[in-house]
Amino acid sequence: MQIPPFGFRVGDEVQRALDAGAPVLALESTILSHGLPSPRNLVVGLESEAQVRAAGVVPATIGVIDGVAVVGLSEAEIERLCTAGDVIKVSVRDLPIAQVQRRDGGTTVAATAFLAHATGIRVMSTGGLGGVHRRASETFDESADLGTLARTPITLVSAGVKSILDIGATLERLETLNIPVVGYRTNRYPGFYIADSGFPIDYRIESPADAAALAAARDALGLESAVLIANPVDAAKQLDPEFHDRVLAEALHAADAAGITGHDTTPFLLDFVQRATGGQSLEVNLEVYRGNVALGAEIARAVAG
Repeated sequence: MQIPPFGFRVGDEVQRALDAGAPVLALESTILSHGLPSPRNLVVGLESEAQVRAAGVVPATIGVIDGVAVVGLSEAEIERLCTAGDVIKVSVRDLPIAQVQRRDGGTTVAATAFLAHATGIRVMSTGGLGGVHRRASETFDESADLGTLARTPITLVSAGVKSILDIGATLERLETLNIPVVGYRTNRYPGFYIADSGFPIDYRIESPADAAALAAARDALGLESAVLIANPVDAAKQLDPEFHDRVLAEALHAADAAGITGHDTTPFLLDFVQRATGGQSLEVNLEVYRGNVALGAEIARAVAG
């Protein structure tokens, strides 16, 4: 098999912004290719870019097209990832495979952060991070997001990790990996669908300028880890916490009863939660994403100065 030259392309709008020192916000694409149903995914992808532009920031949605890693997908390329039937999920380890096989792929948090940093983009928004899975002490099931973020100096806005994961273990791993976690106007770690996962975090910031100062201090010290900004969903728009806890317990029990393990666990649980909440979890997911995109754009402007 003849291996093609490394495929990496930066969109014209993104490159002009980077050259000018203008603010740019990186956005992942697995939320579009794998996280949302069609045609809602395309609507969200285009609306998110419009939301970023309205804030005076250039959006850089990142994905893989025909094996080429693209930082700043065009509208047609976003539509392709949202509608094609053979789009794969691409983490960092999958980038060379996608290249050689000339695949289309939605990039995970890890791959998006890696490609954004390689391009010079300093801020990224996502919905929820990957983390440590329940029973990881037996399965060693831990998202590649964590290892990549430990060596990728980007500022990342998320609403914590999805509550189907082991949040306590995830926070412990983040500490072990020397990845700073700060709450945005909160000292409680969010649980994606809910504003408070039940776990405290030691530090908080109050403004986008605080986030920019934290990133600058990290860079001045020569540290290579990401800075994680934990931005909870508006409490008025979260899933009812008691309802959330009941549905989550039912989902975990159903997974055990069905013998679901490994990489099948997350999609099974998310699908169960969506069906059991009558679609409410999907709407919360979108509220989470919009809020993180809005805050990420503000931080990108602050970082750009």
